[in-house]
Amino acid sequence: MQTLNQPTIQSESMSVRVALHPFLAGMKATHLALLSDCAIAVHFKKGQTILLEGELANRFYLIESGKVVLESSEKSGDSLIIETIGAGDLLGWSWMFPPYVWNFTARAAEPTDAVFFYGTILREYCERDPSLGYELFKRMAPVMLRRLQAARQKMLSIQAGREKLAAVVMD
Repeated sequence: MQTLNQPTIQSESMSVRVALHPFLAGMKATHLALLSDCAIAVHFKKGQTILLEGELANRFYLIESGKVVLESSEKSGDSLIIETIGAGDLLGWSWMFPPYVWNFTARAAEPTDAVFFYGTILREYCERDPSLGYELFKRMAPVMLRRLQAARQKMLSIQAGREKLAAVVMD
């Protein structure tokens, strides 16, 4: 029995959360069921590292709320912010392509809620059902292109002197 002082907590099932995410719009119910099977809700605190450049890529996230900064490091140790992503975005595509290593570091710029997917399990699902892999690839390709173009533009701006390489600071 609920009293007046207790809040009502309503949580959507994982299958509903997966189906409603913009990145997966229009995907077949059978594919959504496979994705939901290897999905978990996660939360990141402001400043928390989510992915670390150079480490094993074995997962990906669909951002539901919050903001995440994508950065890349120089050999000197200085980091460069490539892009900031948020609700509705995909985080992590390197799990799908050998050598399965992260190309960027990702940090929560503010408290962030996301759906976590086991990429290693999904790769197995994609091997068994190539149409799932194709559907994911069609959605990931524009994200990869946009991120690589953002990195290219950032490098060109620095080279042209329009921008300086600044340390990444998470207050």
